[in-house]
Amino acid sequence: MSEQTLPTTARAWHLDSRPEGRPTASNVSLREVDLPAPGPGQLLVANEYLSVDPYTRGRMSDKKSYVEPYEVGTPLDGSAVGRVLASNAEDFAPGDYVTHILGWRDYAVVDAPDAQKVDPNLAPLTAYLGVLGASGLTAYVGLERFAKIKEGDTVFVSGAAGAVGTQAGQIAKLKGAGRVIGSAGSDEKVKLLVEEYGYDAAFNYKNGPVAEQLAKAAPDGIDVYFDNVGGEHLEAAIGALKLHARIVLCGMISQYNNETVVGPRNLWNLVVTRSDILAFNFAEELDLQPEFIREVGGWLAEGKLHHRETVREGLDSTLDAFLGMLRGENVGKMIVKL
Repeated sequence: MSEQTLPTTARAWHLDSRPEGRPTASNVSLREVDLPAPGPGQLLVANEYLSVDPYTRGRMSDKKSYVEPYEVGTPLDGSAVGRVLASNAEDFAPGDYVTHILGWRDYAVVDAPDAQKVDPNLAPLTAYLGVLGASGLTAYVGLERFAKIKEGDTVFVSGAAGAVGTQAGQIAKLKGAGRVIGSAGSDEKVKLLVEEYGYDAAFNYKNGPVAEQLAKAAPDGIDVYFDNVGGEHLEAAIGALKLHARIVLCGMISQYNNETVVGPRNLWNLVVTRSDILAFNFAEELDLQPEFIREVGGWLAEGKLHHRETVREGLDSTLDAFLGMLRGENVGKMIVKL
């Protein structure tokens, strides 16, 4: 694409108002914006795939969090992968494929330090948003650095059919866990966890109290709880802990649309079992990324690690994809194809 034919406008989703409860179409809008030419050290990227992620809901609110909230009237963002159309940065050239964080739009001018070159010949581009991207790295960091899986551990993963959960259960097994249990929101997902992702047991949390179903799946208790859900799941896991167990807080999707967070009522059991609650942000643990790419890439190549994606078509479908992900409609990573 010559400089004369480079796009001069882009379409980007903007935050129009802060949601109260579950976001709706009234909170966001898709607008056309001017697209400047890339300056020194910048790239112009045509996005090909966008990621929608639970943390976006938190940033729509103005509550204190580990990431700054979006400003009302400004574009949303998130992980994306695309092709470089023009480059004013060393080490990047037109035709390169990169991941970056200016998603929720079709074109983006990206600062070179915020872009990472990826090879479409080593893995499909969508993999760099999921199993080899932030969700895969999140699962890996949580288990490798914080849960510190020991041989024979019993591990419970909530939200196990999502982008992080599907990887967490498999990685735990590959790291030596003796028994891995998952929860999901449908019988179909439960079947998938056991038959495709190698979970030893799984249950549909809508079929009865989580604590009762977890007790049946792990009658001797659990050593590790990888929490993607919070709420009832977290309380049930605390009640099932063995001595010196580890709870890794990754996300609490059951709470994201609530104005008041529901906390567990049995924290005393942490004292009884001398267990740890550990929280992390994968972006602060990027020193593990080369090891992650090497190890997880190897498992993928050997067929030891499986992943799925739920793909929606078109920039216009981004909001629906996001809301569907919050409702649990995805299996594996939710992605938008432009």
